[in-house]
Amino acid sequence: MLGLSDIASRIVQSTIRTMSVECEKVGGVNLAQGVCDTEVPAIVRQAAEAAIEAGHNQYTRADGIARLRQAIAGKLLRQNGIRADPETEIVVTSGATGGFDSACRALLNPGDEVILFEPYYGYHYATLVGQYCKPLLVSLDPPDYPLVADRLAVAITSKTRGIVVNTPANPSGKLFSQAELGQIAAIAHHHDLFLFTDEIYEHFVYDGQRHVSPASLPGIADRTVTISGFSKVYSITGWRVGYLHACARWTPAISYFHDLTYVCAPSAFQHGAAAGLEQLPASFYQGLVDEYQHKREIMCRALREAGMEPSVPAGAYYVLADASDVPGSGSVEKALNLLRLTGVASVPGEAFFQGGRGDRLLRFCFAKTETDLADACERLRRLRRASQASHR
Repeated sequence: MLGLSDIASRIVQSTIRTMSVECEKVGGVNLAQGVCDTEVPAIVRQAAEAAIEAGHNQYTRADGIARLRQAIAGKLLRQNGIRADPETEIVVTSGATGGFDSACRALLNPGDEVILFEPYYGYHYATLVGQYCKPLLVSLDPPDYPLVADRLAVAITSKTRGIVVNTPANPSGKLFSQAELGQIAAIAHHHDLFLFTDEIYEHFVYDGQRHVSPASLPGIADRTVTISGFSKVYSITGWRVGYLHACARWTPAISYFHDLTYVCAPSAFQHGAAAGLEQLPASFYQGLVDEYQHKREIMCRALREAGMEPSVPAGAYYVLADASDVPGSGSVEKALNLLRLTGVASVPGEAFFQGGRGDRLLRFCFAKTETDLADACERLRRLRRASQASHR
C-alpha cells in the first residue's frame, strides 16, 4: 500500500509559513515570517546584477566560489576571531538552513540525540527529526533565558552526539554570554560532542552588547560547526546564500551532502554576497544595530500598550510576548484571533516550545519598513481599545 514515509507523517508545515498564508488571505501586516523588508545594499545588489551580465550563471565549485570563501575567511577573522582556511574549512551553502541540514547529514547518525535549547527554532527541531535524530530539549526561562548549566549536564546521555546553540536566538532574542558559551564548550568537550552554532543574527545585537562566536573560544574550534549567512544582514532571504566553517576533517563530507541536496548556492548571488563583505564599511553594520534597536523599542512599546507584555530581546529581530489576554484556548487560537481582530500576523508560541510552555506566547517580527511597522503597531493598539470598550 502506498503512503507517506514514517518521518513525513511526523512532520507538519511550519506554523510560521501557515500564519503567513493566513495573513495574505486577509491582507494583513505580516509580523510572522522573518522576511526582511528593508533595502538590499546597493553594493550587494549591483554586484549580483553585474555577475549575471558577466556570465556567472552556471554551477560553482561544490564549496562555493573562491572569491566568497576568501571574503568569508577575512570576515571570520576580523569580526568573529576565528582563523579559517578558505580552501579547506569553509563551505558556501544554500542559506544557513542548508548549512545546518548538510552538517547534520555528515556528522550525525540515526538515533543520535542532539541538545536544543527551548525555546528553539522550529527548523532546527524538524531537521533533526527528519534525519531520524532525537532532539533533547533543555529549557531556558523567560524573560532573559539564562543558561542553567546543570540542566544541560543532566540532559546528556550515552546517545547524545551534539549541542545546537542559536545566538542571538530565534525566537527569544537570547544572546549567549561568553561565560555561558564557555560552560557549554566545557560540557561539549567533556562528553565529546559536536557543537552546531547558528549565528545568522550575529549582526543584530543591542544595548552595547557583543556577539561571541563559540569557535573563537580556546580548544573548541575542532568540534564546532559555525553556521551563518547573508539573508538577514543584507536583506536577501530569497537569495539562499549562507556558509559554514568547520575543521577540515569534517568539511569534505558536509560539502558532499550539500552538493547532493542543493548542488550549490546561486552563482551570481555568491558574487553579490562577496562584494558586501569586501566593500561595506563597519558603519553599515553599526547602522543596522541602531535601526533595529529603534524598531525593537517601537515594537515592545506597542505590545505593552496592546496588553501583551514582551520579553525584550537582546538580539535578533523577534519579540516573544505574553498573549494571555488575547482570546483563545492556546497559542494557535490566539494568533488566529489576533489576526482576525487586528490584521496583524504573529507566530503561535507552540512553534518554539513543547509541553504547553508556549500556549500563552506569540512571536512578532520587527524586521519591517518604518511604514509597515507603524501600521502594525497601530493595529495592535486597537486590541486594548477594543477590550476596554467591551468592558464598558
